[in-house]
This record gives sequence, structure tokens and C-alpha cells, in this order.
Amino acid sequence: MIVVTGATGELGRLVIAALLKKVPAAEIVAVVRNVEKAKNIAALGVQVRYGDYSQPASWDGALEGADRVLLISSSEVGKRVSQHRAVINAATRVGVKLLAYTSVLHAVTSPLGLAAEHRETEALLRASGVPFVLLRNGWYTENYTAGVPAALAHGGVYGCAGDGRISSATRADYADAAVAVLTSDDQAGRVYELAGDTAYTLTDLAAEISRQSGTAVGYVNLPQFEYKDILIKVGLPEVIADLLADSDNGAAQGALYDDSHQLSTLIGRATTPLATAVAVAL
Repeated sequence: MIVVTGATGELGRLVIAALLKKVPAAEIVAVVRNVEKAKNIAALGVQVRYGDYSQPASWDGALEGADRVLLISSSEVGKRVSQHRAVINAATRVGVKLLAYTSVLHAVTSPLGLAAEHRETEALLRASGVPFVLLRNGWYTENYTAGVPAALAHGGVYGCAGDGRISSATRADYADAAVAVLTSDDQAGRVYELAGDTAYTLTDLAAEISRQSGTAVGYVNLPQFEYKDILIKVGLPEVIADLLADSDNGAAQGALYDDSHQLSTLIGRATTPLATAVAVAL
């Protein structure tokens, strides 16, 4: 039995879809906070169970009978460690044979502010005694391509990444990596640094948007605090604005770059090119 947490999230849904191509639906469990939102998953024959990262008591039942579990990191920045601990403790109690965790690229050395909670979660896994594998995911390409409409409207891609190179991949790429690990043997103890095959700068992103749209779009590099202020002014919560600005600043320091090609090796194909992701966004 393979259990996927956070299964109604953007990554979780892609993992479920990819798993269904490899294993029978009866062997898949989708753990969700809101069962009502998972009716379309249940309709595929996948078992849906309740599990809330903020409700530790929900996890023994959610993981009952699980052989392999994908712990997709919580989206609640600042609360992740305690939430992940609840899942890890339950996995220990029910005897999970492999726990895969979606961490962050180069978690041990990353200057990103969001890396701290991932490092703490990795430490919890090491102390738990549960066999685990770390999927240190790089940046999602969609984190940038989601801003394509705004870039076209304002004539610019805004950020504070300077000339930092970004080795991003799409959520579908990372989902396929998770499935490759969950459906393979001898994964316990492995650490994967997962990133896209080809790196780009935000100047390159602006040029690609311009090329495909026919509208001139430039890259506007700002101080970190100014970029954060812009994100808040367009309606993002301060915690998210701070995370994105910090991540751009980290990109300027090389935090989002990796050329090991572990992701494409794991999934057996090239990662999705930036041009393809921009085309989808357009």
C-alpha cells in the first residue's frame, strides 16, 4: 500500500495520477484534510482517508497498513516542523517501511529561509528510526510562469534574483520522481538533489515570454525589500511575499541552481523545458 499525504494539493494530485499508471488504484491511499474535495480522486478507485497536519491524532488511522508513504511537505510556513512530526511519529508507530519526504534542494547548505524547517524535518526523520528517502526538490517552474499574465500586463518580470541561475522543473517532473522512488526497491537512506536539466536567469525568462508572446517584456531587478513590497501591494500575504523575495535573493546566491541531472536520471526523461512551461502559461 502506498499512501500520499496532501493528496488534493497541486503536487499531490499529480502524484496520484502518475501512480495510477504504475500500480492498481486499490493499492493507493490519498490522505486529505477535506474528504469532500477528494471525491474525484475516490472516483478513480483510490482509497481516501482523513489526515490533517494540524491534528496529530488523525495520522495513525490515515497511515494504517501503509508500506510506503510520501510525506508532501506542509504549505503552512512556520508550522511545518510540528505538522511533519505528527506524520513521522505515526509512521513510526504503525511500522511504515519507507517514508519519502519532499524537502528542498541542498537543504543542508541552502541559504533560503524556508530551508530551516526542511532541515529540522530531515533531523526528525533521522532520529525516528523509520526508513526514509529524501526528495530534495528544487524550485517549481510554475512559481515563475504563474506570473506570466502580470509580466505581460506590466511589461516586465520583477524580482531580486540578479543573474542567479535557476534549475527549476515542473510539478509534473517532481511528481514523476516521487512515483519512481515509491515504486522502486532499495530506496531507504538515499538523498536526491532534484532540479531541472537546464538553468536560466530571470532575464532569460523575460526573453522567452517576449519571444513567445510577441510582447516586449524585460527583467526588472530590485532590492529585496522593494520586491517584497510590490508583492504585498498586488495582494499577496506578507508571509508569502517574504518567502518569494527571500527565495529570489537566495537564487542570486546560487540556492536554486544544480547541474547534477539527478531528476532526469530518476524519471528516465529530460525535464520539462522552460519554453514548454511558458507556452502552457500563455
